[in-house]
Amino acid sequence: MSIHRPTVLILASDPAFSREITANWPQDPAPRSDGPEFIVLDEGFSRGLQGSNYDLAIADASCDEKDDENEKDKGKNKIKRKHLNKRLNKDLKQSLAAAGKPAILIHSDPSRDFYNIHGAILELRRERGVWPAMAGLAGREILRRCQAESRAREAEKICAAAQAEATLGRFMVEMRTNVNNALTTVLGNAELLVLEPGLPATVLAQADTIRNMALRLHEVFQRFSSIEKELHFEARESGKKAIPAAAGR
Repeated sequence: MSIHRPTVLILASDPAFSREITANWPQDPAPRSDGPEFIVLDEGFSRGLQGSNYDLAIADASCDEKDDENEKDKGKNKIKRKHLNKRLNKDLKQSLAAAGKPAILIHSDPSRDFYNIHGAILELRRERGVWPAMAGLAGREILRRCQAESRAREAEKICAAAQAEATLGRFMVEMRTNVNNALTTVLGNAELLVLEPGLPATVLAQADTIRNMALRLHEVFQRFSSIEKELHFEARESGKKAIPAAAGR
């Protein structure tokens, strides 16, 4: 199975936010040391997330609280900005939910829990000095889970295809005797026609073609018999090797 390098989409208008995420992302030991690919976009692009090719989104939803602190002495502007940012962050959450992919929202509302899970979205409170590492750890585990689920789905597809092929193979092996009997009849009659005197050349040529095709089909089914014997032999040998190995534990 091919190893897919995950993509993490960072949605933030503050460059420091993306720097904190990338700098504190936990590094996996070799051989899984590449880590994800980070793509940074302004949070205003969140409306076009549906159908985008990414594995995890991490969004900065804490600008409303920070901006409110800067607007304390500005009266009506403070109220307007607060309502505007709440609406923008609501749109951001809706866009992430509509995308249907895992997401982490970082907020700084002290009245809310440290974390909340809503569907595929994890809301994490912005605790000073802690949030970048927590977001990185949570993001890495989310990506690992997604990769495990993807590998499981791929394995299920491979298993289903193998089972279909095995069913077809068993059917052909089971029908081998019937087909060989029919081929023997066809082959015998074709050889009698070839030996029949006085037949037109075209009929003799057709009878010879039928005989040759019957012989080829017979060889194919003989090969099935050989493969069946080889598989039975390998299964017995594997069983013999497994018994001493289990006894030595």
